[in-house]
Amino acid sequence: MNNLLTYPNPILPGFYPDPSICKVGDDFYLVTSTFAYFPGVPIFHSRDLIHWEQIGNILNRDSQLPLDGAGISQGIFAPTLRYHNGTFYMVTTNVSNSLGNFIVTAKNPAGPWSDPYPLGAEGIDPSLFFDDDGTCYYCGTKPRREGARYFGDNEIYIQKLDLGTMTLAGDSYPAWHGALRGVEWPEGPHLYKKDGWYYLLISEAGTAHHHAVSIARSKSLSEPFEGYKGNPIMTHRHLGMDYPIVNVGHPDIVETKNGEWWMVLLASRPYGGYCRNLGRETFLVPFRWEDGWPVVNPGKGIVEDTVTTPDLPPAVTAKVPAKEDFNCDTLPLHMMHIRNPIRENYSLSEKKGFLLLRCGKDLISSSGRPSYVGIRQQHFSFLFETSLEFHPASTNEQAGIVIFQSDAFHYQCLLGTDSSTSVVTVLRTKDGITETICETALTDHCPRLTLQLRADRQELSFSFSTDGNTYTTAAEKLDGRILCTDAAGGFVGNTMGIYATANGSESETFAAFDYIQYVETE
Repeated sequence: MNNLLTYPNPILPGFYPDPSICKVGDDFYLVTSTFAYFPGVPIFHSRDLIHWEQIGNILNRDSQLPLDGAGISQGIFAPTLRYHNGTFYMVTTNVSNSLGNFIVTAKNPAGPWSDPYPLGAEGIDPSLFFDDDGTCYYCGTKPRREGARYFGDNEIYIQKLDLGTMTLAGDSYPAWHGALRGVEWPEGPHLYKKDGWYYLLISEAGTAHHHAVSIARSKSLSEPFEGYKGNPIMTHRHLGMDYPIVNVGHPDIVETKNGEWWMVLLASRPYGGYCRNLGRETFLVPFRWEDGWPVVNPGKGIVEDTVTTPDLPPAVTAKVPAKEDFNCDTLPLHMMHIRNPIRENYSLSEKKGFLLLRCGKDLISSSGRPSYVGIRQQHFSFLFETSLEFHPASTNEQAGIVIFQSDAFHYQCLLGTDSSTSVVTVLRTKDGITETICETALTDHCPRLTLQLRADRQELSFSFSTDGNTYTTAAEKLDGRILCTDAAGGFVGNTMGIYATANGSESETFAAFDYIQYVETE
């Protein structure tokens, strides 16, 4: 262990939940959930477990990821990434489509990945395990087969998977029901084999404050698993609601070439009260085996905001630039749409150095396919900025910036027209009801504008500039607490992005954005 250096947690800040990790040689690969965002399931590469570079999005075609009408916290749940005999496998659930549980495969983790192989498996949170003889097993979560006694009364089950036909084979076996009596939501299972034992690592008690990690083991995949007497092996529920890292769970584990064991898992960082605007993030924590069971972060037993680095050579990875100027042929990998984009509503080629967004018919407050490109909020306090050229043809057409939690909870700052002059409008959508916070009329038509969103922890402010130097405040001290999962529900964190809308009308008007910038200010 390198005792000189520490790394900051989370290793993937912002909305990167449900991490799954695998190792191939000296390389580590990691994926996370994306729910109703497109493209789906980002995949990252690292050589030191600390510095991660996104190398692709596994589900980047509509045929792989149909999201029509999906709620923002529906879509893709809990992917698992595994590697076996020259092939990468990613298995996950699309809860908003008949695909259900499915697998995609690739020889290169950066892609391309195959179209989905639907499995017809019950439940959610699928995982794969390859035994010593090459046999593949599917491990999933579903309500107890004898009948659930309450909502979330689940079983973890195991069944063989025929890789030749990509179909489940034989009978499934109910391996475990979680550690605690009467536990809710045993889920997120992963199987491993070590020293002749099969280990089953799961989460239980839901994804909120009582989230916990438990483990069981067995000598066989077709007999009962024995829960560890020291369960749960990781939780923060005993640390109180005001602890800076909460909701710890959904782990996956990996061994380095030096024999160290590490766990990736999700957690949240509340701020401004028990508010989790960043959603569930990916953290890293060490553990070791004692008497056949894991001890997580020995001597401390918690997830910390800084931890001693793994005993691996430091790696350098390309960082996401603070400013994206759209001098590119395709959108950067970390940018996302809400549901499947309408392709003809976007262009990077028509005006060099600009991203053009058509004023879409679907509103961002709908379950449709709005003209939106967003990035994840990754810090408590930040500046988000864009500059746009926009010539609205009617009063229905607006374009600008959004901070988005869900279709029912978000803020917008948009440039439009009232036919005689340009108007900057700030809107708040709360509990599905949209209201105008303020409107600022400019002295004349202003086809070019710079828009800024500033977050000072839970206080949000919007401002604009006609010359890029002098800024006018459009709205300030807006309450950011409505943009957390505790107010809005669901499983996602906030994104900020650029948006163009015709407010329910058809339109041929495009807004031209020449950059977006995101920087931490705290």
